[in-house]
Amino acid sequence: MPVKRTITKNYGTYFITFTCHKWLPLINTINGYDIVYSWFDHLKSKGHFINGYVIMPNHVHMLVSFNNSSQKINTIIGNGKRFMAYEMIKRLQKNNESGLLKQLEEAVEAARKTKNKLHEIWKLSFDWKECIGKEFTWQKLNYMHSNPCTKKWSLSNNPFEYVHSSASFYISGAQGVYVITNFMEMEDLDLSNGKV
Repeated sequence: MPVKRTITKNYGTYFITFTCHKWLPLINTINGYDIVYSWFDHLKSKGHFINGYVIMPNHVHMLVSFNNSSQKINTIIGNGKRFMAYEMIKRLQKNNESGLLKQLEEAVEAARKTKNKLHEIWKLSFDWKECIGKEFTWQKLNYMHSNPCTKKWSLSNNPFEYVHSSASFYISGAQGVYVITNFMEMEDLDLSNGKV
């Protein structure tokens, strides 16, 4: 059973991380970066703002400003993980990744199988921190943008070079693969009223 901390507000800027089951590099295995970008598009269509991101081979870091809506943020994230999981399973099936599919099927808890869950793509819970103040937000952005350059990953020599990241925007002002909104612009918006 996941330890789930509920985000009590329906709005605000949050640093969020969710991870593939057992840290499996599923995103990279299926080249599923576009699946995450599609979910970002969905969030934008609902009035939310993508302020930063890094999509790693097996996890996603994101800085999101949520505009107040009738849905809880935990629900929005849960629905997003579910949407991405369906798309990832389709791609695993298309790529004949039968060993991985079997492993993900066997990972589903019995109680969740009764609710028709067939595969465990993501860890059940996700991590989050509310970002209040520029200093803390910069700290989270720097952390996520540096992630691909750490010794553990060595995916790029510097944050600017990693394609699936918003680092280039915050370093040079040039939008990368995915267009984001500078988190500094959020200071002038009232996310609490849902009318942004």
